[in-house]
Amino acid sequence: MNRRPTIKDIALELNMSTSTVSRALTKHPDVSNETRRAVMELAERWDYQPDPLAVGLKQNKTNIIGVIIPQIVNRFFSKAISGIQEVARANGYRIMITQSEESLEIERENLSTMLNSRVDGLIVSLSKQTSSTDHFKKVFDSELPIVFFDRVDESHHTSRVIIDDYDASYNAVQHLIGQGCQRVAMVVGPQNLINSKKRYLGYKDALALNHLVYDEKLLVFTEFQTKQVKEITNYYLNLAERPDGIFAINDAFAIEMISFLIVAGIEIPDDIAIVGFNNEIVSQFVDPPITSVDSPAYDLGVEAAKLLLSHIAVENLPASSKTLKSKLIIRKSSLRSPKQ
Repeated sequence: MNRRPTIKDIALELNMSTSTVSRALTKHPDVSNETRRAVMELAERWDYQPDPLAVGLKQNKTNIIGVIIPQIVNRFFSKAISGIQEVARANGYRIMITQSEESLEIERENLSTMLNSRVDGLIVSLSKQTSSTDHFKKVFDSELPIVFFDRVDESHHTSRVIIDDYDASYNAVQHLIGQGCQRVAMVVGPQNLINSKKRYLGYKDALALNHLVYDEKLLVFTEFQTKQVKEITNYYLNLAERPDGIFAINDAFAIEMISFLIVAGIEIPDDIAIVGFNNEIVSQFVDPPITSVDSPAYDLGVEAAKLLLSHIAVENLPASSKTLKSKLIIRKSSLRSPKQ
């Protein structure tokens, strides 16, 4: 058979009703041993597999968790997916993954796909275009379990798992200041995203605590795309008072920015010290190796999945929030030579 066999195929082959075959496959006591044996032998020979969606619909349960993320190619989200899948699989669930590609429109389409697929719950990280979560109203109204992670919804009282982005940013900037940097620049993400806002606040507070002047010219709001790196790097180089430290939005930015700075004759880190974000594997192998905030993306996925499964298991479980800490991994890109 060139296609996936069905109960109907087995019934036709054995000259039985589909209901008899169905009962035999589920070991119903009304079916004789002889009939059950015939059905099971043919099912095994044909490698029959029950349709999990059809079975789930009968039970009003699919054992599928829907996951909506901005980008699968982003290593942060791929690590989070690994955490989600491990917990889901250990508890008898599969995951259905879609990516919004940072588009609100695609995020809406993904949500519709999930609801039509009758998933048992949702784990969501919002796109950079999502400033309102009105399109999730059906989810909130239906009480379908949902957990937001990393980029979360703050307009509704929903369960969430986040990283302490304020603390991560504060510590990164504090490190640069501790290395003698007096004009610390920051490349930060869209301000409609709560994690970008918190990184910005951590940056400002670190400057204030160290009695350094907050200069708006040193702050650049941007997207998560490296095509802007050259423009941003040239902007900093052309300032009358250049920065002597830069906290980049992620490691990809930091790596490309360093390459442009070196071409311009800038010594890293003695002229400009650099800190990235996400601690990508490649960051330790470039020259100089990059100091970076190590975000616990895998753990974020694990905790989001655990929280969602709690909501699936217990109806009307109150919304809760969990915050994970990051760690600053210090490498040569920010370790400046002591002043003589």
